[in-house]
Amino acid sequence: MESRTDIKQHDDHQGHTHDLDQPCHHGHTTEVQPQLRAVRPTRDQMSHIKGWGADLDRENRPGVPMERTPPRYTPADIAEPSPQPQNVEVLVSTERPGITQLFGTGQPPSGVSGMIRRAAFSMTESDIRRWLLLLAADRVQVVEGVVDDLAHGHVPNILGEMGIKSEWQYNKAGLAKKVAIAGAIGAAAYFLLKRGKEEETDRFDRWD
Repeated sequence: MESRTDIKQHDDHQGHTHDLDQPCHHGHTTEVQPQLRAVRPTRDQMSHIKGWGADLDRENRPGVPMERTPPRYTPADIAEPSPQPQNVEVLVSTERPGITQLFGTGQPPSGVSGMIRRAAFSMTESDIRRWLLLLAADRVQVVEGVVDDLAHGHVPNILGEMGIKSEWQYNKAGLAKKVAIAGAIGAAAYFLLKRGKEEETDRFDRWD
């Protein structure tokens, strides 16, 4: 174990200067693991790593201020761009003061999935229920899409859209497992429904 004197002599020999009498951030009177400081590479030695130094102080951070050639021209009296017109409902997070200048309009909330999304967006982003509701809304919207296709006379290629062909070509074991699980769930559901109907029939027979 190196002593305080040995470390100081080693640092002086390497050209480092450490004031071991100054307290560090954790309230210690000596540095924590000073042997690591003795072998720490310099900033120039680490400059080849892309993004290194991003957590330094702003005045010592690479890329600050960012340079551009030719410099970007931004007139002082430039008018603020007009916001995108809002023709559909746009859900906004409770942590955002207002709607953004640009937003997507391709899939406005509608139907049951829209109701679920509205409930999700009424919650804060740190609430796990928000994200679970959004996941549920995505799956409900898939069913709504199938129903909408059938209502317009179009039979969707559900198996093709699920990637069954690629699964069969590249992942037969995984596809067999999925089919087995789906079959087991279907068989269990059928058994429970059949059992419930038989019990209901038995009750009617006893009443007669």
